Amino acid sequence: MSAGGSKRAILAALSANAGIAVAKFVGAAITGSASMLAEGVHSVADTANQGLLLFGQNRAEQQADELHQFGYGRSRYFYSFVVALVLFTLGSVYALYEGVHKVQHPEELSSPIVAVVILVVAIALETYSFRTAVQESAPLKGQASWWQFIRNSRSPELPVVLLEDTGALVGLILALGGVGLTMVTGDPVWDGVGTLAIGGLLGVIAIVLIIEMQSLLIGEGATPAEDRAIRENLVDGTTIDRLIHIKTQYLGPEELLVAAKVAVTPGLDIAEIAAGIDAAETRVRAAVPAARIIYLEPDLYRETAREA
Repeated sequence: MSAGGSKRAILAALSANAGIAVAKFVGAAITGSASMLAEGVHSVADTANQGLLLFGQNRAEQQADELHQFGYGRSRYFYSFVVALVLFTLGSVYALYEGVHKVQHPEELSSPIVAVVILVVAIALETYSFRTAVQESAPLKGQASWWQFIRNSRSPELPVVLLEDTGALVGLILALGGVGLTMVTGDPVWDGVGTLAIGGLLGVIAIVLIIEMQSLLIGEGATPAEDRAIRENLVDGTTIDRLIHIKTQYLGPEELLVAAKVAVTPGLDIAEIAAGIDAAETRVRAAVPAARIIYLEPDLYRETAREA
């Protein structure tokens, strides 16, 4: 995936969240709304998260050196993992704490209509951010469901932004519901209930992100479709007539390592084998552009070769 698409989505989210955060804090100060305050902290966390994602992309562009000979591509996975932790600690835990406090000690809202106006404007801005993330993700998603895209994507930023924006939109609706019910019923406990719901929502999203980013950080292999394409293009039936075994791992969102042992046709000389391996690498890279690093070990097929 091109980093440009994810960068556009990140910048759209960053600009929207920064503006929304200021508005929410102003609204919280005027109204005393706990759900508005929780949403303000949520937007600050989201804004910081976009900055971390951009920083991770910048770090990943560093050239490989003696210490990191495969480059810094996994920086994008690391900072996306940090984002998930920030969302959990600053977003979910704070909202749950504030919600419990407001349910136990409810306080009357002053000028609740101000909170409603700010939340409606924030929903409009967050919708813009969410729409940008969806547009950038759609070509990569293909025919898969959005859940499959989040689970199977080897690029971390768009799934993170998608889940963050989804959580932000639903959280704003929950905050609007909490403030609205408080206005209708005159019971400020609903503001605390809305805050608790926001905290629970952010906690679920953060846990999903932590699980997914941890898996990418450890190292995931090629997708099933990529694996099939690699296997099909390694064997040509002329120089390479069998794949003995193969292992793959993403070193970064756009860099796949392929290591395989292949059986070459008996009787070929070294030059023919070398040419056949070069041709196989070319075929694989054409079929799977992310397969930038390929190591092929030629062998003669025999049962023991499977274990070698």
